[in-house]
Amino acid sequence: MSSETDPSSSTTIGTATANGNGESRVEQLFEIVVFASRWIQAPLYGGLIIAECLYAYKFLMELWEMVHELRSSSETIFMLGILSLIDITMVANLLTMVVIGGYATFVSKLDLEGHRDKPEWLSHVDPGTIKVKLAASLIGISSIHLLKAFVNVANVSTEHIKWQIFIHMTFLASAILLAWTDKIMQKDRTLKH
Repeated sequence: MSSETDPSSSTTIGTATANGNGESRVEQLFEIVVFASRWIQAPLYGGLIIAECLYAYKFLMELWEMVHELRSSSETIFMLGILSLIDITMVANLLTMVVIGGYATFVSKLDLEGHRDKPEWLSHVDPGTIKVKLAASLIGISSIHLLKAFVNVANVSTEHIKWQIFIHMTFLASAILLAWTDKIMQKDRTLKH
């Protein structure tokens, strides 16, 4: 039985065998290399995991300083310290989302079936979803920075606050556009199926 009629063999392999030409084999080999190139991203996600460990260390150092300066710090300084901890946590959440979502989307599926701690959002993750979640995280981080500026308004220049508001509004507009675009694309996919 030829590979063209064998339903278990792929179309590319069947065509390459049927044509019997070396060009198809070269193309097939190149496609294998192109597909395998996704593993180039794996060390990048490994680097982000290391960055997240460093960020956890930074969090613990900030917390340690807050504990030691608790009696001498004013309420404003204490609140700024708490906002810094929240900021670090939100950036760590962002890193986790990028590592897990990016790896699962672009490198290899995660074998988490039946795992009780599998994040719910991971079951319907795609590049559009990741972009919207990243944009929402950036808005949260920007909000924390803006709140820190408002709490510490006496020590922050008006020009600096204006730029922070402008940047925050830009993140907000970008997130709305991304979510709207993703919704349109989801609707198109639903109509095609």
